[in-house]
Amino acid sequence: MSDTFAAVDLGASGGRIVVGRAGPGELRMRTAHRFPNRPVRTRDGLHWNVLELYREMCAGLAQAVREEPDLAGVAVDSWAVDYALLRGGRVLGMPHHYRDERNPAAVPDVHALVSPEELYEINGLQHLSFTTAFQLAAERRAGFLALADGLLLLPDLLGYWLTGEQVAERTNASTTGLLDVHRGEWSRPLLERLGVDPGLLPPLISPGERIGAVTADVAAELGAAPPVTAVGSHDTASAVVAVPARDESFAYISCGTWSLVGVEVERPVLSAAGRAANFTNERGVDGRIRYLHNVMGLWLLNESVAHWSRTEPVDLATLLAEAAEVPSGRVAVFDTDDERFLPPGDVPGRIADWLTEHDRPVPRSRAEFARCILESLAAAYARSVEQAAELTGRTVSAVHVVGGGAQNELLCRLTAERTGRPVVAGPVEATALGNVLVQARTAGKLGGSLESLRDLVRRTGRLRTYRP
Repeated sequence: MSDTFAAVDLGASGGRIVVGRAGPGELRMRTAHRFPNRPVRTRDGLHWNVLELYREMCAGLAQAVREEPDLAGVAVDSWAVDYALLRGGRVLGMPHHYRDERNPAAVPDVHALVSPEELYEINGLQHLSFTTAFQLAAERRAGFLALADGLLLLPDLLGYWLTGEQVAERTNASTTGLLDVHRGEWSRPLLERLGVDPGLLPPLISPGERIGAVTADVAAELGAAPPVTAVGSHDTASAVVAVPARDESFAYISCGTWSLVGVEVERPVLSAAGRAANFTNERGVDGRIRYLHNVMGLWLLNESVAHWSRTEPVDLATLLAEAAEVPSGRVAVFDTDDERFLPPGDVPGRIADWLTEHDRPVPRSRAEFARCILESLAAAYARSVEQAAELTGRTVSAVHVVGGGAQNELLCRLTAERTGRPVVAGPVEATALGNVLVQARTAGKLGGSLESLRDLVRRTGRLRTYRP
């Protein structure tokens, strides 16, 4: 069997097919195909264009097969919480985007049935208005939930189209608000109280289990019939696999559109203090718990650049260089968790409104806005790291920044200064690496624990350390 695997890595703004070679002492990656992920707004809201994602995924996998005819496997990871409703195996409409405006209005519907305190005891999740449980309340309001006889999270939907098998991978299922945090199984009592038919949800599988071979028609399109494996299909779960930590005394920041800031623990942490701090318990690979807090992330900067670019082009590298020259004392810090920043649009205007409401100075230039965003993110990271350490009783001796944010030197430097700890930046491609590592271990090309996989990442990767 080959030691080369394809990772389908889908992010909120783009996707890619990464070909990885993994074995003892070897871990190499290259991108075979890259494509944009452009949400579509229609009269009924903001949607994901899943048909385009599937088309691009298959085109990328076909390219990967041309480059590696004996490809040993495929696995899919993506963002969390979003799903497709099905009837008779067919998708009912285009899946909604988690940033759609319908979601916050459905939160009271859920809390009228199950209190926030009881929800936390059952699912262990922080409150986010776009969690799947709230989205399904919006579906019920609109009358669509009653039409469905199935539900698949988006990476599971793509896996179903590849293999014909309907399953739910646990790391992503744990973000829905419908999984029992103690047992790692669907919470039937919660589903019934929320008016969700338990029969909608497919059987659960864990990272490292085989989903199946691609179907004959897919094999004809790809030019091969590689097996499809479940990995940490929530992209953060895969990214945490590839955190190159030396021991357990680390915090991680999986930094992209969102920033997931937390620590890895063996058991859920369900304290009242954790709920008040809005920390969440999500499942990881090998049964670990990702105890973390969601920070708005580089969405704030990227959406600001997109807003400014509507009037004139903005070069991000130049903007960041100018932001690095802005004295830190010149800009104020805002609350990155404020939900006003969630929808697309004029993020700089919303930041200015927040600062004005809180009697803080408003940036006077785009460079100052960029510096304000990065200072605010670094402050949010530092606060979350401290809370994670306090809530778990863990010592945090280093902070690992993985994902696209590891390339942002200013953000990494500010994070080191704010946390007072060394920041180890990299790998940038952590999610795809974690995806490939779990596939390789499943195929018998690698063995051992998460720690041994992380040691391989540390020995083969390019890392940079920022000192406070």
